[in-house]
Amino acid sequence: MPPNAGKLPPHRGREVGKTLAFILPILESITSGPEKASRRTGYGRPPIILVLLPTRELAKQVFTDFKYYGDAVGLTSCCLYGGGGASISPQTVELKRGVDIVVGAVGRVKDHIERGNLDFSSLKFRILDEADEMLRQGFVEDVEYILGKVNDANKVQTVLFSATLPAWVNHIASQFLKVNKKTVDLVGVEVMKASENVRHIIMPCSSSARYQVIPDIIRHHSSGGRTIIFTETKDYCSELAGVLPGARPLHGDIQQSQREATLAGFRSGKFMTLVATNVAARGLDIHDVQLIIQCEPPRDVDDYIHRSGRTGRAGNSGVAITLYEPRKANISKLEREAGVVFEHVSAPQPSDIAKAAGVDAAEAILQVSDSVIPVFKSAAEDLLNNSDLSPVELLAKALAKSIGYTEIKQRSLLTSMENYVTVLLEAGRPIYTPSFAYGVLRRFLPEEKVESVRGLALTADKRCAVFDVAIDDLDTFLAGIICHVLFYGLLC
Repeated sequence: MPPNAGKLPPHRGREVGKTLAFILPILESITSGPEKASRRTGYGRPPIILVLLPTRELAKQVFTDFKYYGDAVGLTSCCLYGGGGASISPQTVELKRGVDIVVGAVGRVKDHIERGNLDFSSLKFRILDEADEMLRQGFVEDVEYILGKVNDANKVQTVLFSATLPAWVNHIASQFLKVNKKTVDLVGVEVMKASENVRHIIMPCSSSARYQVIPDIIRHHSSGGRTIIFTETKDYCSELAGVLPGARPLHGDIQQSQREATLAGFRSGKFMTLVATNVAARGLDIHDVQLIIQCEPPRDVDDYIHRSGRTGRAGNSGVAITLYEPRKANISKLEREAGVVFEHVSAPQPSDIAKAAGVDAAEAILQVSDSVIPVFKSAAEDLLNNSDLSPVELLAKALAKSIGYTEIKQRSLLTSMENYVTVLLEAGRPIYTPSFAYGVLRRFLPEEKVESVRGLALTADKRCAVFDVAIDDLDTFLAGIICHVLFYGLLC
């Protein structure tokens, strides 16, 4: 076995994943087993190991492990990936000099094959990692092209890893693996389900309210740990990261060097909030992620399972919160397919966040040196003598000011919009369609007020409608209809 077999690379301090499960046996076979006699050495030698991955980040991570253990037994490794400013020339030089192990992203490996830089005549092992993700990202033809470059599959051992088994994965297993292939199922025949170590929360939130809600969610649910926020598009990823204090973006259009620096900074705790597309959903080795936020329910249930699985790892617990607009999302379908029962939780109210921040501010005040008291004592006495407020009330104001609160806004329970309140409409008869509810409102209210309603939805029993109105318009609505007002525990 390699001399480093009992240790882990520096960045893999507490988790041994499936990567080592195939690295160590392969290296053992090449250095001490039946493949040792046929191993070629010298300048220009072709690779004996090929590892294919769907993304640059995964390729870099797996390469780090192969290089760490390969170096220990005298095997050279190279990593092939493109995009983000990664030049192909240095990789070409490495391949022409000769390497034993090639780890690469699908697109760049294909590019090198087409340029004549890769020779698989001596290949003994090929590994496809995250095969189902290769399908999802549209690499079907590229993977089949690369696998087809091995003339005799019986001379190559192929290992295929996949979280799920869609038809295409079964197809390539039948087409490119040996006839006597073995299937190892580590999760049983059940459909893949979300982690039971994770608290799965669904939270109503309109797209326009996300910027105000997400910082409060992080303060309330992250417990001071790392947070990953998933977005559906690269543009929104960059936009959201730009407005969240201390956050950094991660997506495919960012230069590779910057992506690597971002991941390193997040792992080390240099910053605690990462905003990412699906490039961070699978395989990346990031410890101590306490909170996952998905800005909207993903289109694919597998995406939900993998994203929420970034927390609650290695026996730890975690929280996964999905924001949704009630009228647009089919939450019951996601629950059924992911095998979870969501907790329906409203967004943290600004008053709750302020209370928690006030406790922290009070503790911080006690840490201030007594030497500052003489400097500020005169101003404090003048404030007490010239104010109608009690000392406790003045201190409360001082605490609020110290943490940036000059007012406390209300937040609706339905859309999480600030300075809106959620109203429950009872019509005295079933309400089967939103248009019927709007018709009821038009009987009592001017058209411009009806048009100002936000997020109208029907209750499950079809007996009521709920919607948001601006706090300034609440009296107008209450004067015109019989209703219950629901906001932060107040029922009228």
